[in-house]
Amino acid sequence: MKKFLIILLFFNINFFNVFAIEPDIFVQSTVNRASQILAKNISQEEKINELKIIAKETVDIRGVGFYSLGATRKNLNEDQKKEYLSLFERYFLKSFSSRLSEYTNPEIDVLSKEVLSENYTIVNSVLKGTSDRPEVKIDWRVYTKNPEKPLIRDLIIEGLSLARTQKEEFSSILNSNDNNINALFKTLENFSNK
Repeated sequence: MKKFLIILLFFNINFFNVFAIEPDIFVQSTVNRASQILAKNISQEEKINELKIIAKETVDIRGVGFYSLGATRKNLNEDQKKEYLSLFERYFLKSFSSRLSEYTNPEIDVLSKEVLSENYTIVNSVLKGTSDRPEVKIDWRVYTKNPEKPLIRDLIIEGLSLARTQKEEFSSILNSNDNNINALFKTLENFSNK
């Protein structure tokens, strides 16, 4: 019995060590996967489709979507929330993958990490400069509530939060349309259908 408990204890300890993913390793792994896709000799459309798969696996699209909506989220019924999340996911994936697919050799090095709380870690990295572009500092806000499945919640590029910028953009659309959520839905749909 004692031997069985020791074996069980050993496997439990290893189980948690194997499946807890450090945020800096998670970011570097995600970046490496994207770089491999961008280096492939395939069409732009194929690259975009493969990048979308990575984004679905590594980004908290739902969390980013609700953050971007701000306080307006509280005024939506369940059907509107479902519609918004569906439209936002299409919008986000198209925006993310089409921008990233323009890079041919994005070499990103993870430099350090700063644990903000049990739920958040900031991972600091740098996009190496080339003759065509300068070096760019990128911080990744990683949601770590589930250490087995960290998720990206924001990118802060040279101090500018992409999530906050998107939230301001959505707020502007809503403010210009008497806070009519359908105006935002239409904007997201139009962008996704381009």
